[in-house]
Amino acid sequence: MKSTSLQIGSFTFNWGSRTYVMGILNVTPDSFSGDGIIAKGDAVETAIEQAKNFLANGADILDVGGESTRPGSAPVNADEEMERVIPVIHALNKNFPEAIISIDTYKAKVAEEAVHAGAHIINDVWGLRADDDLALVAAKYKTPVILMHNRSNPASVEVREKFGNAYIGAGYENLIADVKRELMDSAALARRAGIAESHIVLDPGVGFGKTREHNLELINRLGEIRELGYPILLGTSRKSFIGFTLDLPADQRVEGTAATVAVGIARGADIIRVHDVKEMARVAKMTDAIVRSAAK
Repeated sequence: MKSTSLQIGSFTFNWGSRTYVMGILNVTPDSFSGDGIIAKGDAVETAIEQAKNFLANGADILDVGGESTRPGSAPVNADEEMERVIPVIHALNKNFPEAIISIDTYKAKVAEEAVHAGAHIINDVWGLRADDDLALVAAKYKTPVILMHNRSNPASVEVREKFGNAYIGAGYENLIADVKRELMDSAALARRAGIAESHIVLDPGVGFGKTREHNLELINRLGEIRELGYPILLGTSRKSFIGFTLDLPADQRVEGTAATVAVGIARGADIIRVHDVKEMARVAKMTDAIVRSAAK
């Protein structure tokens, strides 16, 4: 590993010691999994209650996002995204001052306001490729970044234009080699902007521009991604490849998610991003007891 730990405030991520749990707070009306906070009434109050539950059940990070990434979702401009997420981040920071908060955005303007509001990590689904200024924001505030591999079709016109109105899509010459190369391209963007190696986390982007078979292979070969030397976040929770495999809707994919989490941890995942925090924190703890104790 290029760095064995990451310090954020009084909290230290000691990579390899255990699996860290990121709980998903979707401040949207249209989450693919049906957990969009806006659809449930007062977004701030709902987020506080959900965060309280997450933290009580083992979440280490609260991941706040204001734009759905589900296929067919409508893009959200920066101002609307900020209207959704900034009040929530302020409230979380006030009510849970020790909690680690990440902002799930690819927009520099949103990320900067989120950091001002109390966010500690920037989680970018486009790996710093969609907004040139995002890396500069992270470097300016010394904010750790999660860089995701993504070959999905951008919903945003601005992002499509940034990529030249084209995207690579799900055609891979060599899945693992291609994912590794493109993740390292994102890491290089981070380093060139002045982001420290210790502040970079990689996400292989399960479900983003990949077929069911690609996703299954990626999880099984996750160790090859971790060989790049950075901590790995794995986000498989309730995703469609689980639904296709089990023929189940999003709200019935907890067992399928559990299988991906257990295998992912066994293959080297450091952080799991999940909707079902209580259940997946237990899966992670049990898997850690088997895998990490055996490695000592």
